Amino acid sequence: MDRRAAIKWMLAATAGAMLAKAPSFAAGAPGTSAGAAGGPAAGYGTDPDLVKGYKPGDLWPLTFTGAQRREVAALCDVVIPADGHSPSASALGVTDFIDEFVSAPYPDNVRDGRMILDGLAWLDGESARRFGAVFAEASDAQRNALCEDISREAPSNPDLKPAADFFRRFRNLAATGFYTTPAGMKDIGYVGNVPLARFDGPPADLVEKLGLTDEVKW
Repeated sequence: MDRRAAIKWMLAATAGAMLAKAPSFAAGAPGTSAGAAGGPAAGYGTDPDLVKGYKPGDLWPLTFTGAQRREVAALCDVVIPADGHSPSASALGVTDFIDEFVSAPYPDNVRDGRMILDGLAWLDGESARRFGAVFAEASDAQRNALCEDISREAPSNPDLKPAADFFRRFRNLAATGFYTTPAGMKDIGYVGNVPLARFDGPPADLVEKLGLTDEVKW
């Protein structure tokens, strides 16, 4: 799974990842959120001070345990490993980003948080069943093999569909966290909102390939 694939996942997230439904993992499985008390907090509090720096956990209590953080870091680095262009996802703090996201009290975050927690519990259980080690302690080859089995929207084994839904949501979160860091933006050549001495428009070959026109009609 290379970084170019992760970029495609990130772009696909804007089209429909937020509509993903929570997978139906076995109810009451150890470590899952099934049956746990939860739901949106009674009010969200005041808006944050946008000129103040916040540390993870300043806005609301974080969710992940130490073991879950290690698992999330390992899974982030399966999605986006280090290479010659940039560090791995976990090295850029994507674990913190995902922990903040699933801990937020807003309805969509609460829903996705349940999906992520249940998926992490399934991943650890499946890794232990296959390899005799939880996901964070499995070898790189074992982690990649397990993720390969759940990397398709329609896995060959229909029983893996809930896990595939979880993994799709997780990798979209990991890609979002990674590519909104300065290093992630640099990795894909994103310049950002900076002044340009001149702008010649989109490349002519790209305009032609897309069947568009750069002519402005008023």
